Amino acid sequence: MSASPEAAASTPDASVVLYIDDGPIIARLAERVLAKHGYAVEHAPGWEAGLARVERGGVDAIIVDLDLGDAAGKALLAALRERHGAPPVIYVTASSELSVAVEALKAGATDYVRKTDGADFEYLLLAALVQSIHKARFAHEKQRAEREVREARDRAVALLDEVNHRIANSLALVVSLVRMQASAVQDPSAKTVLAETQARITAIASLHRSLYTSEDVRNVDLAPYLGSLVDELCQSIASDPQHVAIRFAAPHVRIQTDKAISIGMILTELITNAVKYAYPGGGGEVRAKLAPDPEGGMTLSVDDDGVGIQNGAARGAGLGGAS
Repeated sequence: MSASPEAAASTPDASVVLYIDDGPIIARLAERVLAKHGYAVEHAPGWEAGLARVERGGVDAIIVDLDLGDAAGKALLAALRERHGAPPVIYVTASSELSVAVEALKAGATDYVRKTDGADFEYLLLAALVQSIHKARFAHEKQRAEREVREARDRAVALLDEVNHRIANSLALVVSLVRMQASAVQDPSAKTVLAETQARITAIASLHRSLYTSEDVRNVDLAPYLGSLVDELCQSIASDPQHVAIRFAAPHVRIQTDKAISIGMILTELITNAVKYAYPGGGGEVRAKLAPDPEGGMTLSVDDDGVGIQNGAARGAGLGGAS
């Protein structure tokens, strides 16, 4: 035992010890011994009475002085082991057989003490009590702290989800306003600029929608995120009489949120430019693909079967170019 009588005396006041024994003589002896060190000792004459006292709460440790060869002893330890938050159990035995101690520990006892005459028994019993009570209280404090951390994390995640949800809704409103403005203007160049602005805002809004449905806001699954962007672009060009089909394929790959925003903006620009310039006569297909590269990274590609860059230079004054 690592504890000492001085350490035993430092045990917090008002520690209640329940002594379960089928005979009161040893219990009264234990009460006198433990009372000197500030413990309040209660006696239960059997395992059923002991369990009933434990159920009422307020017990810091249990000393069991029952024969494990008897069904009562095994039933008690089994019942305590199944009880959530049960006090630590110290098994007291008169046997010197190591197998008895091992059986007690396997059955759920925290420690064991061999009954002897003299000061050794007092010392060992006090040391076992101190160690068991401190260990149990530390475990309870640890569980409480972990529970508080989990609850705080859950509150923070819920709050962050709400923030991302509100941002996504606000950006969706902005997209609707831009769409309304685009339908109100007559200038083709202005319509084009507003349509591109709408696509860029949609890219950011889609990211926030992905974040508030994600278990980890630090990372985003590129497949559904980029897929939602392509769906938005498909819907925006669906009414165009010179319809261009957009195809997209990607594996499930998680990436940091800030990088996902950049990738989403790049994909939006590349597809928008391809749709605008690849097929002047209408029709055709634009293919976007995210795939592993030989170096272990990922490659994002957008290609088409269109006319390509004319006269060696890309047309338009937007944020991206197509080739």
